[in-house]
Amino acid sequence: MTNKKSIASLLAGKQIIIPLAALIFLALFNLIMDPGFFKITLGTNSAGYPVLSGYLITILDYGSELAILAIGMTLVTAASGGQDISVGATIAIAGSVMLKMLVGKNVTANSYAMPLILAFIIGVLAAMACGVFNGTLVAYFHIQPMVATLILYTAGRSIAAWVNNNQLPIINVKSFAYFGGFIPGIPIPTPFFIALICVILILIVLRFTNLGLYTQTVGINENSARLNGLNPERIKVLSYVILGVCVGVAALIKVSRLSTINYSVVAKDIEMDAILAVALGGNALSGGKFNLLASILGAYVIQFLTTTLYKFHVSSDALPAYKAVVIIALVVLSAPSVREKLSKIGKKNKSAKEAA
Repeated sequence: MTNKKSIASLLAGKQIIIPLAALIFLALFNLIMDPGFFKITLGTNSAGYPVLSGYLITILDYGSELAILAIGMTLVTAASGGQDISVGATIAIAGSVMLKMLVGKNVTANSYAMPLILAFIIGVLAAMACGVFNGTLVAYFHIQPMVATLILYTAGRSIAAWVNNNQLPIINVKSFAYFGGFIPGIPIPTPFFIALICVILILIVLRFTNLGLYTQTVGINENSARLNGLNPERIKVLSYVILGVCVGVAALIKVSRLSTINYSVVAKDIEMDAILAVALGGNALSGGKFNLLASILGAYVIQFLTTTLYKFHVSSDALPAYKAVVIIALVVLSAPSVREKLSKIGKKNKSAKEAA
């Protein structure tokens, strides 16, 4: 007899296996095609401070903002059985609001018109308001999530431009760039530390509250959740509000990178990457049980894939096609019928080994 599980059994029972397998595949592919992909160098930036550079640092940098969004998208998916496709547009709104608060009546600011922390809070509140709007349509009006969030997906960037009267505000404050770049003396990108703080906070919340249990219960069976004294509508709206907080944090990182904003392209298609991270984490896109750490790992794998494609000179216009193939494969693997068949194969192999 043996206690070793087959690959099919692992695929059927462990969510974390899918992103880990994808990560290993991408690592081996790049190792074979170009070992230099893993080279990390220590240099200096324009300000003379030491910074690390390389493809892996790029993955760590841009994957971190995607990981932040994956936290909220995972909860929304689990609770509502659908996804928010307005994330990129909401980032534009939140970022535009932050910049408006910081520049005041000017277009270019050499100093903050109000404290940065206050502008950040107002921007997060704007993103949370968008979350309440989306969540209300989904929870109380029973509109399918993708249809409900299509409103802000369509109008969000216009709203963001309206906030600043179609002008592009610029922040000429050196420290503002730290959030999307490097803190002086620390060679690791700041977004990684911001993502780490967000992950720790949400894990603490899930550990010491019933948020995770309630979210999964509502996603699995809303009627049963109601019979057990839960309010499914409030939990759904709460999941969208939490996503709004994540969007607000990501917006700060986005506008900090350039110290300005381009309403039409900022965070373009990032919602698709966030959804793909959730799927890659092995989470059912129809809602219910979720694995937050798997989604976060999935976010870095998605950035790994994106960076790999750019490395091999795949145009940005062609990226969605490659990612579409990944989405199709993941949706098929996450289908209950496929998981059931994989589980049966695993059990048969185990029984055969035990008989032998």
